[in-house]
Parts: sequence; C-alpha cells; structure tokens
Amino acid sequence: MRPVHVAIDGPVASGKSTVARILADRLGFAFLDTGALYRAVAYQALEQDIPLEEDPVDKLIGQHMPEVVLDDLDPLTYRIRIDGKLLGQELFALPVSQAVSPIAAMPKVRQRLVGAQRAFAEGRDVVMAGRDIGTVVLPDACFKFYLTASIDARVERRLLELHALGVLIDRQTLHEEIMGRDKRDSTRTVSPLARASDAIEIDTSHMTVDMVVAKLAQAVRVTPQR
Repeated sequence: MRPVHVAIDGPVASGKSTVARILADRLGFAFLDTGALYRAVAYQALEQDIPLEEDPVDKLIGQHMPEVVLDDLDPLTYRIRIDGKLLGQELFALPVSQAVSPIAAMPKVRQRLVGAQRAFAEGRDVVMAGRDIGTVVLPDACFKFYLTASIDARVERRLLELHALGVLIDRQTLHEEIMGRDKRDSTRTVSPLARASDAIEIDTSHMTVDMVVAKLAQAVRVTPQR
C-alpha cells in the first residue's frame, strides 16, 4: 500500500498550516509546514549576515542544510535543526518573515529544499502545507486542497498570530507586507503559488478552523485512500 499524501496549499495566513496540523492529528498522519524550512534558511542568512542573493544563500544551505526533526512519540511535533541547533520562535521574528519570500523565490534554494520535503514524505502518510505542494513537491498526492481567504481576513489572522508571539506590527504595515508577499509568491519563475488543477479550492474567509478541518476530513475519508 502506498502512503497517503495530503497537499494543502494557499497564500500566507489562509489558515493552511493550522488546518493541516489538526487534520494530520485526526488522520494520525505526520505533519510538515514546509515554510518552516525556508524560514530556517532566512534565519541562518540573517544570523551570518549573508547577502540575500541566490548564490550566497545556496552556498549557505550547502554548508548548513536544515533538517526536520520529528518527535518519536508525536508525529505532529517537529522542529527544524541546523548544525545541531533546534530553532523555535525565532523563525517568526519580523526580519525573518520579511526575508522569507525573496529567499523562497530563488531557484537553487527551492531545488534543495524541495528534495528535502519529498524525502520527508517518502514512505509515510503525511499532511503537508505550503505554496507548491500539490503542483511541485507532491504532484501525485492522493488529496489536494487550496485554501484562500480575503486579504482583510488574512491580515487579521496574521496580526493575532504575531501579537501572540510578541511581534508588534501595525495593521497597515502588515497589509502591505502580505500584499507584497502574495505578488512575489505568485509571480516567481520557479514553483509559483498556484492552485493545482485537481485541487479542491476552499475560501476560508468566513469559516472557523473546525469547519475547514471537517470539510477536508470528509473529503479524505469518503474517497478510497489506497
């Protein structure tokens, strides 16, 4: 029996990571938010004062490849490790968030990290969230979903998330940042943010997390998985 792969894509703050984690818990699958790997690269580049240019960042990854470390007892609990250091909330610092999008647009960086993402999914049931999971990382995934939401809903969600992490940013600045990221993510030449042709699209603007999870879980369960 081949493993069941569930791909969940969508723009920033569409709810994909939260929904993916809860769905994975319900299904008993492993979970990975691929954005964490790109954040780890951004964090490392900023820490080492590496220019945010493709060749220097690619060289950095070659020397300090981020790893996904799973908890043996809980497949939903993972951390990103670089050179033996486990990364946590520092991945969500504002400078890291601002550096992620240009780094994620670099072809050499994506090539390295896509390989790591596919390796993680190999041989295991997994729910994976990102921006190119259904189109590039796991194009043969059994189930594909594309979550979206209005810009106002996404700004409000991300504002609450950042404030909970102690990151202070005003609504207008965040609105501009998300709009800019949407444009960069959807227009990059390699693995742009896009809905896979066979993905189910769900607008989460006026839905609770539980409502979205229930809709996805129903879709996964009513279709033969193996």
